[in-house]
Amino acid sequence: MPIALISGATSGFGYETAIALNSKDYKLIIIARREDQLKKLVKKLGDNVYFKAVDVTNEKAIKGLISNLPIEYKDIDVLVNSAGIALGLETADTCSIDDWEKMIDTNIKGTLYLTRYVLPIMKLRNSGYIINIGSTAGHVPYKGGNVYGATKAFINQFSRNLRTDLLGTQIRVTCIEPGAAQTGFSIARFKGDIDRANAVYQGMNPLQAVDIADTIAWLVDRPLHVNIDNIEIMPLDQTWGGLAVNRKG
Repeated sequence: MPIALISGATSGFGYETAIALNSKDYKLIIIARREDQLKKLVKKLGDNVYFKAVDVTNEKAIKGLISNLPIEYKDIDVLVNSAGIALGLETADTCSIDDWEKMIDTNIKGTLYLTRYVLPIMKLRNSGYIINIGSTAGHVPYKGGNVYGATKAFINQFSRNLRTDLLGTQIRVTCIEPGAAQTGFSIARFKGDIDRANAVYQGMNPLQAVDIADTIAWLVDRPLHVNIDNIEIMPLDQTWGGLAVNRKG
């Protein structure tokens, strides 16, 4: 059975991806910060699941996780870097520095640490697939998206550079860039303000986490000579809005 490691597995894209790959007979390594939520997911998934409560921003913890995996889970075939967070919509002059640092640590460092420690396993076997979750915010700016968008631009470029590093190997890399998706994303962004979070999707039909999970399930089934470098996925009700103009008087 192939093995997939999924970060951020207790909510959103990571949660639905765990369910999707479990249904495709993958053995799973699921990680997130909340052990109680991981245990609930394990009950839903059944056998062939290894879980660990770990913070992806903790480099030593990630290194220890990968080094100490049970032998039957060591040969990771697929890494899904799903853990991520957006916090606030303030402009750069009024934002919380703490929020900025949390986004940088989770979205950038978390992806880097997992990739760095899983990649040698894939290189040794000359086989594997790294799937990174970016965002349309990585290349379409919006007011208040300052550091969040920048972290996702990093993920996009890191994925491309990773592809270049891995040229000549049998290791694939894809960056998925979702648009508006109704998960716990906006609830986290607005610090638990449900009404404000729901207002983001009012009057539209947004993406759901299962849409991204289905895409990942499709990706892992592509022929080994095919690499899907980048996928941008938006709901039909969302598209680009053109350039903003400040009109004087």
